[in-house]
Amino acid sequence: MKAHLILEDGNVFTGTSIGSTREVISEIVFNTSMTGYLEVLTDPSYAGQAVVMTYPLIGNYGITPDMESERPWPDGYIVRELSRMPSNFRSQGTIQDFLVKYDIPGIAGIDTRALTKILREKGTMNGMITTNDNYNIEEIIPRLKAYTTGNVVDKVTCAEKRVLKGQGRAAGAKRVALLDLGAKKNIARSLSERGCEVTIYPAHTTAEEILAANPDGIMLSNGPGDPKECGQIIAEIKKLYESDTPIFAICLGHQLMALAVGADTHKMKYGHRGGNHPVKDLQTGRVYISSQNHGYVVDTDNLDPNIAKPAFINVNDGTNEGLAYVGKNIFTVQFHPEACPGPQDSAYLFDRFISMMSQN
Repeated sequence: MKAHLILEDGNVFTGTSIGSTREVISEIVFNTSMTGYLEVLTDPSYAGQAVVMTYPLIGNYGITPDMESERPWPDGYIVRELSRMPSNFRSQGTIQDFLVKYDIPGIAGIDTRALTKILREKGTMNGMITTNDNYNIEEIIPRLKAYTTGNVVDKVTCAEKRVLKGQGRAAGAKRVALLDLGAKKNIARSLSERGCEVTIYPAHTTAEEILAANPDGIMLSNGPGDPKECGQIIAEIKKLYESDTPIFAICLGHQLMALAVGADTHKMKYGHRGGNHPVKDLQTGRVYISSQNHGYVVDTDNLDPNIAKPAFINVNDGTNEGLAYVGKNIFTVQFHPEACPGPQDSAYLFDRFISMMSQN
């Protein structure tokens, strides 16, 4: 069956339908990872977006246990070529069946290189995936321009509090409160592997409830959407900032902490999404290869140096990749130290967090 990708600038790509055949409007973004397509599909930060994979062959090792959440989150999936016959001893099925199971529409057989160039040159834009050959582009384009992702954090956060025991937990091991804004599983796992007992809280949990549990540290997770849509959560994070509890924040959590202390964020032209983004630690001068997935960035031009200072920058475009907070046991990063692009270049940040909790 044919499928069409219609962009809000009027460009149309025609290919083959994969996954669900339902029609969907979403924000179209691209990811430059060469592997890890299953981690991309199950990353809650993609809620409200349809993902273009720039690597030309997707699905060759099938569906494996390497999922970052219990289900996939993108609104749509766009690839050059989809492998229909995966080969891997861990494979449990095909991408095609996976997309059908979770009602995610997609399109294969289009020139993803040309599509990515459009998104780079014109910026991220909305689009529609449809199997209707009789579409009316004049009627569709106004609908595309009107689409917004809205507050998608509510869609991806956990429903109730739960506890993940530390692996090999020893006396004196730390208790961490993880605020789930759309957390990838490997964040909690990275803490658990270091002996921490992790209590995972829904996104709208009050600061009072978290602090009443007297955690040794607080982790603010990644998540989807425009950080400025999270006004109520920002107000609670401001209270966490004012406590003396050590805090480590990743991705959306990094942005929300910055907004909580009066900094600003803005939408990037096409964002950073992939497993090959170089970031520089301004303290050591060392460069790490990082995994990233964000379309917004913290402004540092008007950042109050008495509150926070840049700790990491992106080597490619100079945008902010992390902050160190002055007089506080708080540091935040825009990239994903729990992911494995380097493969574990920046995992030391979890050890820094453990050390911060020990010294507090």
